[in-house]
Amino acid sequence: MPHHRGWFTFVAIGVVAAVADLATKASIFARLGMPGEQPGIVLVPGMLSLETNLNEGALFGMGQGLGVVFAAVSLCAIGGILWMVSRPATRSDRWLLVALALITGGIIGNLYDRVGLPGLERQGEAVLAVRDWIHFKLEGIIDWPIFNLADSWLVIGAGLMLLLSLRPEPAGDGEPAS
Repeated sequence: MPHHRGWFTFVAIGVVAAVADLATKASIFARLGMPGEQPGIVLVPGMLSLETNLNEGALFGMGQGLGVVFAAVSLCAIGGILWMVSRPATRSDRWLLVALALITGGIIGNLYDRVGLPGLERQGEAVLAVRDWIHFKLEGIIDWPIFNLADSWLVIGAGLMLLLSLRPEPAGDGEPAS
C-alpha cells in the first residue's frame, strides 16, 4: 500500500466507524427514548435486545461523573494515534492502520456523547453521558453491561492490535548492522 494512501484509509475507516456509531445511537434513542421510557426490542429472546442506557462513566460504568477526565484522555489518545499514523511505517502496515482507525472512530463516537453534543436532558438538566443500546446476556450465566458500536470498535481495534503484537519480527529486524 503506498504511504500516501494510508491517510485516506485511516480517515475513511475512522469516519465510517464514528458515523455508524452515532447514526445507530440516534436511531435507537429516537425509537426508544431515554432509558425506561419504552420497552426494549428483543432480537434473540434471553440473549440479545436493544434498550437505551446512559453511561456517565467509562468501561463498565466505572468512574461515574468523571466525564471531563475521560474526554481529556480521549483527546490525548486521538493525538497519540495521529502521531503514530504520521509515521510512514504505520501507514504502510494495513492491519495496524485498520486497528488505529477503528479505535479512533470508537473514541470519536463516545467523545461526541461525553461532551454533550446529542443534547440529552434529564429533568431539564444536560446529561453528559455515552448513549448505549446493545444488551447481551445469557440467562444465569452473564448479563453484559449495555454497550454501543463505538465500544465494539474499540474492542475490535484493541484486539487486532494485540494480535498484531504477536506477529513474528520480519527477518533482519533487531539484528545489529554489519
